[in-house]
Amino acid sequence: MIVSMTGYGKSLCHYQDKTIKAEIRALNSKNLDLSVKTPNLYREFENVLRNMLNTKMHRGKIELVITIEQQGTDTGCTLNKPLLINYYNELKDVADKLGTEVSDDILPAILRLPDILKTTNQEPESQEWLTLESCVNEAIDQANNYRRSEGEHLQDDIVKRESNIKTLLDKIKPFEKDRIQNVKERIYRSLKEINENVKIDENRFEQEIIFYLEKLDITEEKVRLKKHLDYFLETLESEKAGGKKLGFIAQEIGREINTIGSKANDAEIQKLVVQMKDELEKIKEQLMNVL
Repeated sequence: MIVSMTGYGKSLCHYQDKTIKAEIRALNSKNLDLSVKTPNLYREFENVLRNMLNTKMHRGKIELVITIEQQGTDTGCTLNKPLLINYYNELKDVADKLGTEVSDDILPAILRLPDILKTTNQEPESQEWLTLESCVNEAIDQANNYRRSEGEHLQDDIVKRESNIKTLLDKIKPFEKDRIQNVKERIYRSLKEINENVKIDENRFEQEIIFYLEKLDITEEKVRLKKHLDYFLETLESEKAGGKKLGFIAQEIGREINTIGSKANDAEIQKLVVQMKDELEKIKEQLMNVL
């Protein structure tokens, strides 16, 4: 069974007067691309969180965002009042010298100046880390469940497309006999058009036709294409199905379809080849989102 790279998970946990929220968003990517955003309080755990994502989510563009909502009166920050007053007096002194007034609107700007707000949080306790770890693991599980659900929808569509290619391949057979006869008649007609009086050695003509038709024979390509399709479906339904491996098999399927098209020499077969290519392209598009 295949798994999608697209997923979303969210978890809420509580520790003392804090509400910890972990959100995970996963999108498709060729490799594992991790982004971890945490409050400064949990910055020391960033590498551990990355390892958790690496171990459980394997591949994709994955973003983990952790936020804290403080329920009590302790916000974890203190206002450096003496420094704020000093900034304000300095600005007021400059304003007096310039002959202007300092508006109350200047206070929000002062709050953004260095060292006005100081973090008072100490290092998290071990129990707080366990709460955070549990929260992130729950979000990862939700994201992976989402991925598996999306994978089921992808697999249903891919199986349908694979079946369509097999059906189109079977439709080639009725045109093969007529194709050989049409090629013979077209060559014979071309020879006559060169010179109506030309005498054709029928035995030699048949020998040359056989040699020519051997180059146009698509039996081997049809057999290989059928085997590739069977192997693709077998891999798709296995527990270790992966987007990269399926992509490699899809490339081999594409090569056989292209060879059949180049050898077809028949308008009806060419139409079927075009339809097979269309179905294969849709499969490839879906495989780009498979883990």
